[in-house]
Amino acid sequence: MIPSQLQPLANHLWQSTLFAAVAGLLTLALRKNRAQTRYWLWLAASVKFLIPFSILVDAGSHFGRHIPAAIPDSRLSFVIEQVGQPFAVSVPFATMQAAHPRASWIPAIFFVVWAAGCVTLVCSWWLRWRRIRAALRTASPLHLPIDIEVMTSPAFREPGVFGIRRPILLLPAGITSHLTPPQLEAILAHELCHVRRHDNLATGIHMGVEAVFWFHPLVWWLGARLMDERERA
Repeated sequence: MIPSQLQPLANHLWQSTLFAAVAGLLTLALRKNRAQTRYWLWLAASVKFLIPFSILVDAGSHFGRHIPAAIPDSRLSFVIEQVGQPFAVSVPFATMQAAHPRASWIPAIFFVVWAAGCVTLVCSWWLRWRRIRAALRTASPLHLPIDIEVMTSPAFREPGVFGIRRPILLLPAGITSHLTPPQLEAILAHELCHVRRHDNLATGIHMGVEAVFWFHPLVWWLGARLMDERERA
């Protein structure tokens, strides 16, 4: 039996999992389309973990008030209504009373485990961010005919874009002398595409999903799919 304190979370998790499964089926149907289309589907599935289904239903009900024509009930509306319903398990009152002392500890234990995992994950990302910031302080500017700042350092092992609001292109030291002009141009075009599409912002959003729902394997699988389709796009 799921404790009443955890029922909203359980409802949200299975609804978000179902949403991700539908997104996965759509990506299979669109496997011959552009990678960017599949990327946005996976990103929508990730963002859904941050938005409870009840909020979407409430927003839809407010939006529906402005529609003059009444829409008759259908099987689809019935399914949507059922998806929004919480778990309802009928348990005898005596059984609930007997299980209450032990069940009252379950939410507290779950919270402690969740908080430990969340803090560990966020700290690991913070340390990684600190290392990049430290490398930036000793990096050298590289003047290239592009619209964003470029920094180079031996600490950068591969090209990448750092930052969201003011992105900086990071390049390994000596990369210009090891590549031909067409090769360098291809790398710059690739990284500038990430900047134009605000991929770092989308990555930051999914990292928030991973921090909150780190215990859900599907969240990490979504991250891998996002990375694959992002690079294909």
